[in-house]
Amino acid sequence: MEANAANKEQNNMRDAGIKTLAIFIFLIFCLSECSIVVRDRRVRVSIVNRLGNGRTMNIHCQSRDDDLGYLRIPDGYETEWSFNVNIWGTTLFYCDVQWGDSEWLHFDAYSYKSDSGRCDTVCRWMVAEDGLLYVYNQENEKWEHMPFQDML
Repeated sequence: MEANAANKEQNNMRDAGIKTLAIFIFLIFCLSECSIVVRDRRVRVSIVNRLGNGRTMNIHCQSRDDDLGYLRIPDGYETEWSFNVNIWGTTLFYCDVQWGDSEWLHFDAYSYKSDSGRCDTVCRWMVAEDGLLYVYNQENEKWEHMPFQDML
């Protein structure tokens, strides 16, 4: 009877060890798959002022973790930064821009959910002479008009 109890305990311990090992292998696999999806996923964002007539553009860009500060971008110049996409696919950088007497206007400079294809490695934005916002789509190699968003 005592031998049976000892064998049963050994079997339970072995089963628990096998389950733990299986869970460990599963977690390693999941983590490696997640990192493969975003491995070396460095994205560069570039925003150029093409307002013309010497108009300077004020811009403030940030993410949840990084505030890039307020910048004054002269006509014909640009600002840029780069970052690694996070493994959760939630990376978001957003900007507010203003020039002359205009109100501050808002846009998402990079959102993994909407830009991972269009801006695979480089997100190029342009504020044009007509005051409209354009993004360069890497998939079709064309500039596309993007509306500014409401300020929250």
